[in-house]
Amino acid sequence: MAQVTEQTLSLWDGKIKTLVKKAGNGPALIYLHGDFGLFWNDFLDQLAEHFTVYAPAHPGTTPGEPDSLRALDDMWDLVLYHYELFDQLKVESPILVGDSFGAMVAAEVAATNPQRVSKLVLMSALGLWRDDAPIRNYIVTPQPELAPLILKNPDHPVRKQIFADGMDPAQQDAYIRMAWTFACIGKFIWPIPDKGLSKRMHRIAAPTLIVWGKHDRLIPPLYAEEFHRRIAGSRVELIDNAAHMPAFEQPAVAAKAVQSFLK
Repeated sequence: MAQVTEQTLSLWDGKIKTLVKKAGNGPALIYLHGDFGLFWNDFLDQLAEHFTVYAPAHPGTTPGEPDSLRALDDMWDLVLYHYELFDQLKVESPILVGDSFGAMVAAEVAATNPQRVSKLVLMSALGLWRDDAPIRNYIVTPQPELAPLILKNPDHPVRKQIFADGMDPAQQDAYIRMAWTFACIGKFIWPIPDKGLSKRMHRIAAPTLIVWGKHDRLIPPLYAEEFHRRIAGSRVELIDNAAHMPAFEQPAVAAKAVQSFLK
């Protein structure tokens, strides 16, 4: 397991405190986590064998800093905030890997200023919308209904890691953190997650890998082809035996696909 260190950065004129986890050596890789919060898992461990991996918490989700979210109003603020994050980490043009909501943000960052991203990996990305394949609002979906949408095997051990039982006193803090993370992300994606990315994606210049679980029932794999069609030169990697969270359900397979692309 990688030796993970933590630091807290002061960003956005001191209004946002951001926890950043770091491990590994090599070229800089920034991982923007998905909708359930920041978890250091086997996927990141394996990337840290080849890269210096930075994993920041999304604004407002750093423990003890819920008010940080108030400093950002919209996606444009969020994109500019990430450039400040790059500057604080002293990385000019990192590899950017995003998962779900994090992939949506990564695509926006790469489209707004193509020079700031050297390579781009989008995993199970939000950010587009098709009327013939609407994306369910998972923020208000009951957990028993949500698990089969995001996990190929709803009884996969990762379920205990990402879901928290609010009725269990021992898990109430975790449940509150998960609910608040949903609230922080929901500020930027609903009622429809396409905030104009579809109009800007042609600006992405970084070599791009699109990773998707073959059994994703939250954001179906046809969205992988939609991203592929809109990003010149991109390629798609479908992960078997995985749904919306291939980095958790199939970490070794997902990491191998990403590492192969980044060579």
